Amino acid sequence: MFYAFLDGLVDWTNIPVLTFPQLGPAQVLDILIIAGILYLVLRWIKRTHAWVLIRGIALVLFLRFVAIVFDLVTLGWLLEHAFTVGLIALVVLFQPELRKVLEQMGKGQYLASFKIDSGEHKVFASDETIEEIVKAAKEMGKVEKGKAPTGALIVIEQSIDLSEQIQSGLAIDAAVSSQLLLNVFEKNTPLHDGAVFIRNNRLAAAKCILPLTAESVDSALGTRHRAAIGITEVSDARVVVVSEETGTMSVAIDGKLTRNVNEAQMRDMLMFGAPVKSSRFSFFRSKSGKKGGKGK
Repeated sequence: MFYAFLDGLVDWTNIPVLTFPQLGPAQVLDILIIAGILYLVLRWIKRTHAWVLIRGIALVLFLRFVAIVFDLVTLGWLLEHAFTVGLIALVVLFQPELRKVLEQMGKGQYLASFKIDSGEHKVFASDETIEEIVKAAKEMGKVEKGKAPTGALIVIEQSIDLSEQIQSGLAIDAAVSSQLLLNVFEKNTPLHDGAVFIRNNRLAAAKCILPLTAESVDSALGTRHRAAIGITEVSDARVVVVSEETGTMSVAIDGKLTRNVNEAQMRDMLMFGAPVKSSRFSFFRSKSGKKGGKGK
């Protein structure tokens, strides 16, 4: 039985002899590339809902192997033809995940996993612009007697061009100020619904439409928060959200929403981005690098 198992394994994999070739620079590079690809694939599986489907695929492969070892003709024939259809089915089933992977690869999010944080950050909005945004968000989030909070959605464009989303709204092209942001998001005004875009320290447009995240989120989060997560999943934008119900301030970066931040945390996150996990080359990080706030 054991030898039949080995013969089936050899016949199925078409590997006549297991050999260990001498390793040269090209072979080492080849191994490193394959290891990197496997790492990205496993990371993608971990971050999506693909694990359940992967277990199903593993079961089908096991049955295919059993059919070859024990010469189960009918089962082998069915599984062999199922593989042909299965490749197309996998593309259909994983279409949202595959699209997200390609988008994240396009903006360098996966490659960023191998980068060492030097503590240097490129800023796409000046300190004055960020200060005006923080000031406006604080004012809109106030909960006072006789006055409800004002909902807001403010997108700060970074290196990835978001002209398509900007063109979906009404062009403004004005200097960023807290007073202007307060007026734009004032309830019952023509521009309060939708997102505001900040580009090159200018308020580029208002009433813009953003893509919503397809991921499951807390049921307490509304459309603004889902839109904030959605635009940061496909770009490197930094987004400020003010809840219309509670007045809490949140910041979305890299598809992650940090909720209930205060002014200092919001300011740091808009300047320096989301906090870097300590497990990722933390011993190389600059001690002077600032961190953003933790979400609740």
